[in-house]
Amino acid sequence: MKNFSKVYSAELEGIDAKLIEVETDINIGLHSFNIVGLADKALNEAKERVSSALKNSGIKPPTKENRKITVNLAPADIKKTGSQYDLAIAIGYLLATKQIKDFETRDKIFVGELSLEGLLRPVSGALNISRLAEKLNFKFLFLPKQNAVEAAVIQGVKIIPVNNLEEIINHLEGRQLIKEQPITEFQPGQDQSLVDISEIKGQENAKRALIVAASGGHHLLMTGPPGAGKTMMAQALASILPSPSLEEAIEITQIYSAAGFLKENTFLNFRPFRSPHHTASPVSIIGGGANPKPGEISLAHRGILFLDEIPEFRRDLLEALRQPLESGQICVSRAKNTLMFPAKFSLVAAMNPCPCGYFGDSEKECRCSANEVFRYQKKLSGPLLDRIDIQIEVPRVKIEDLRDKTRNEGLTEKIRTKVKEAREIQKERFSKIKPKIHLNSELSSKQVDESLNFDQSAENFLKNILEKSFVSARGYYRILKISQTIADLEGSEKINANHLAEAFQYRVRERE
Repeated sequence: MKNFSKVYSAELEGIDAKLIEVETDINIGLHSFNIVGLADKALNEAKERVSSALKNSGIKPPTKENRKITVNLAPADIKKTGSQYDLAIAIGYLLATKQIKDFETRDKIFVGELSLEGLLRPVSGALNISRLAEKLNFKFLFLPKQNAVEAAVIQGVKIIPVNNLEEIINHLEGRQLIKEQPITEFQPGQDQSLVDISEIKGQENAKRALIVAASGGHHLLMTGPPGAGKTMMAQALASILPSPSLEEAIEITQIYSAAGFLKENTFLNFRPFRSPHHTASPVSIIGGGANPKPGEISLAHRGILFLDEIPEFRRDLLEALRQPLESGQICVSRAKNTLMFPAKFSLVAAMNPCPCGYFGDSEKECRCSANEVFRYQKKLSGPLLDRIDIQIEVPRVKIEDLRDKTRNEGLTEKIRTKVKEAREIQKERFSKIKPKIHLNSELSSKQVDESLNFDQSAENFLKNILEKSFVSARGYYRILKISQTIADLEGSEKINANHLAEAFQYRVRERE
């Protein structure tokens, strides 16, 4: 009699799921229970969880079998981590020992951690595994009930939410079927915890820069004295971003699910706003670790990464941002494998002009020496600054602006609509470009030359600023991309001199 079974589960590598075959063999010999296939310690402990879960569900457990039990996780060259294999191992054991009726295993994936009493606990990466099932044409995905809402976003796979081991056995044997999880309807939303742009007093020039940055997905640096409202403006920028599309929301949720940051029965329908502290380690920002996980730059994908007091961050960490700022992804290389994480975020940074914060302030005298000011501002390297599209100065807020109690109701929604319209223009313009891009900030220098149109006044203005100022090649293309965003905001088909002049004003250091 054949005492062998094969069922399917999945392993997360970065944010992508890989199909894993769970093979179970029952052989003659003294009792032993071995898991092979490059399993980590948490997975080896599955033997105890599965045995207790089966016993407490009224099923003969492996500990009562005086036979050799071998569980192989294939392919063996992929490292297996975590506890999501518990359910697949339990089902495979039941099939191999003939304690459950045979069923078709080739169209089903099983994931879930078992408690000692046989309950299923949620796992990370349910949406990622659901995408894998859809890609490989699996019909059913069995997982913990707490992960069902997240996984059911993907159409084409039947999500079966499971509470406990006994319930799934009854379902597989046809005694009592589990109701399939309905498809999760996507409703675009906004993060309600953010500051509304109508709450910001004064700072009209800075607000205009926020609108331009939001419309084109540009990076932004704000320099100003303490209390000028830089942090509020960063949050306000997030509040005027349009809601993500379904495709973008799936990308965002995949990252949070793989990182284990997704709450039970949730699906992220808004753009993320991440604000790590300056004491954060490079691994927590960039990503990586023994079992590589997404960092803050990936958790900010399609949203905003806000670095407050950016000169206080470690120099090596800031320099590590250069590559993802350009490419929109980060390559995490380790001795055993190399993983790619998406990182298409808008960097928003804030800094004081000097250690005391009042260099150049009109009302309070700066106490720093010229050398201290120079050393403080040099903490941001030239190559990093060159990659930040918009660089503005945020002055002290005037008292009369602070005392103004008028509220412009509906301002945020009005601005968000304007930003969305500008993004729609860009989406239409880039619809035929491969690889796919969405925003002006993602254009390569070649694509800038091919897709941007200038009128004669813009051509003359470009010639003047290139003759009279030192602009790097990268800075030149950044100015062109910002000017295109300004033209899109105004609904103009061509870039004119006014668009270029405003864009040039946002490059403070090149202007000076």
